[in-house]
Amino acid sequence: MSIPQSPYILYSDGNGNIFEDTSLYATGRAGWDAFPIPSDEWIELPDGGNLYELPGRRGIGIDVVTGEMRLCEKGWAVAAFIPPAHTGLYIAAYETLPDAPTLPLFCYTAAGWYNNKTYVPAVRIEKDIRQECAGYDSKKIETGTQQLLHNYPDNRLVKHLMENCCMTYNCPAARNFSLSRWECPVPTSPACNANCVGCISFQPEEETIVSTQDRLTFKPMAE
Repeated sequence: MSIPQSPYILYSDGNGNIFEDTSLYATGRAGWDAFPIPSDEWIELPDGGNLYELPGRRGIGIDVVTGEMRLCEKGWAVAAFIPPAHTGLYIAAYETLPDAPTLPLFCYTAAGWYNNKTYVPAVRIEKDIRQECAGYDSKKIETGTQQLLHNYPDNRLVKHLMENCCMTYNCPAARNFSLSRWECPVPTSPACNANCVGCISFQPEEETIVSTQDRLTFKPMAE
């Protein structure tokens, strides 16, 4: 469903507070270029989504009066994390300052503010509800995790899934395993024969980008 106008750009004050700048409409990036986002491609930020501050970066917006693109100088750029079952259509548009820190390997979807709500350019691609954030109860996950660790004290894979995937990274599939429902993720190898530049589980020591999660340290066997 389309909204009447483009959402306003968001910015952060660097202290955990996010505001809208009503002098600029939000834009999105595809490749290296910033674009206006069609009104029918915006949806309300789904439950479980989050907003990120992008330090050392100025958001690119469209001036509501002149229609020209310019930087938001009021604070740092802001991007959104969209939860499972959704695909972002544009990434956040910003200009990076020379001393900006390296960003971790997360999802940085464009975001905007309209009618007291956060909007993102995204589409739901999966109807299955099994990984919806509203379906998780932290206390039940903690209880289920401890129960599995108790039931399988010598199982390295269960230990990895519960202590790392479930409790550290909040992996939806691992959390479902702790709740004994629907699915159980099974990592199978501590190595990979690909060499992805943006690998989230391995980065060379000389890189300034840090991998966001650790790989297995063993090869799972039948136990």
